[in-house]
Amino acid sequence: MISMEFLITSLILVLIPGTGVIYTIATGLFQGVRASLAAAIGCTLGIVPSMLASIFGLAVILNTSAMAFQVVKFVGVAYLLYLAWGMWRETGGLAFEKTEDKMINVFQVALKGCLINVLNPKLTIFFLAFLPQFITSNGNSATNQMLLLGGIFMTMTLIVFILYGMLASKARKYLSGSSHIARYLQKTFAASFALLGIKLAFTDR
Repeated sequence: MISMEFLITSLILVLIPGTGVIYTIATGLFQGVRASLAAAIGCTLGIVPSMLASIFGLAVILNTSAMAFQVVKFVGVAYLLYLAWGMWRETGGLAFEKTEDKMINVFQVALKGCLINVLNPKLTIFFLAFLPQFITSNGNSATNQMLLLGGIFMTMTLIVFILYGMLASKARKYLSGSSHIARYLQKTFAASFALLGIKLAFTDR
């Protein structure tokens, strides 16, 4: 049986703004609802490798091997800084245009969101530390329970991220008249990605 404690804790964790939330909101603001849905799906799919790795033991390797952890971590740092630079460089170019009328590469949007989570080694160790707390001693195996809990966590993530993206895409209608606001938001999101990358770089296990 799924505990209410797990559901509440998971919801709080999903609601807290992180890299995936920032990416989904930025996508919704500048590229519209369809792109924000792709971002939400991509970020959610990016959880799958970390969840499976934690369940089947890769998290132990990351937690015990300093070299493996550092390699994955700094690849993730580099990717976040790359996203920050890309958005900063395009300041003033994205604006609040009617991008729904243009061809949006939803696969590329989803892939970026997926990589944000795949390249974060802290996520794998998070699942290793988080999920076992809610394992019960019933008839189901611990692995099956962790898979179920992980699936529920992913579903909640997808729903919350879709809501974030849709709200952001709605907000763009009220901001579309100001290019100054667009540039300010682009710089803000670029700085947010850079700060998250720096934070990851200086974070120990």
